[in-house]
Amino acid sequence: MRQLHILLPVALLLSACGMIDGNTDGPQPSRTTERLPAATGETRQCLANLSSRGVEYRRLPDRNFANGCRAIGAVQLVQVGTPTRNLGAMTCPLADRYARWTREVLQPAAERHFGEQVSLVETFGTYGCRNISGTGRLSEHGKANAIDISAFNLSGGRRITVLNGWNNSDSRERRFLRDLHRGACERFEIVLGPDANADHRNHFHFDMGSRGPYCR
Repeated sequence: MRQLHILLPVALLLSACGMIDGNTDGPQPSRTTERLPAATGETRQCLANLSSRGVEYRRLPDRNFANGCRAIGAVQLVQVGTPTRNLGAMTCPLADRYARWTREVLQPAAERHFGEQVSLVETFGTYGCRNISGTGRLSEHGKANAIDISAFNLSGGRRITVLNGWNNSDSRERRFLRDLHRGACERFEIVLGPDANADHRNHFHFDMGSRGPYCR
């Protein structure tokens, strides 16, 4: 695992997500046939990486919203191999890391602890125009650069939530969720979970912000 910063602004620990109500996505880039802007070299490479891994995606037009919110160089994931609910606009690097995490961390952990596959990932969404709670600083969600994950459904019918599973008496659920968290810390810039603060008691927050790496 990469060396993690010890000191970060207190606001980061307070919340990277703000209030979570289960449906936090704000205005989405519209489904449109308008001509897409030319991709930067970095974005072209990222899109090529997605395609080479068999990830299906739809490129979205660049959008700027009020209050500095934006979705630039974003995609919407169509198929990463693991069905995922409530995915909206995501920057290409975030989408690429998420696709890798599902294949390299999520599914192997489910097989290891339960002998099953994850059949569905439940999320609170990606894009949402809001500030970090208690600050005037724009959340990574306002840049389509973060995802909040709340629960996992296994092929055998078991549903594991971050809220109830993190300290569950079932040690398999505890170990499973901690493996997912640890693997995310090796792939995303900032990872927050139930041990970060009360705002994250019911979900994992993964983002590609420039203030990382940080894992809590």
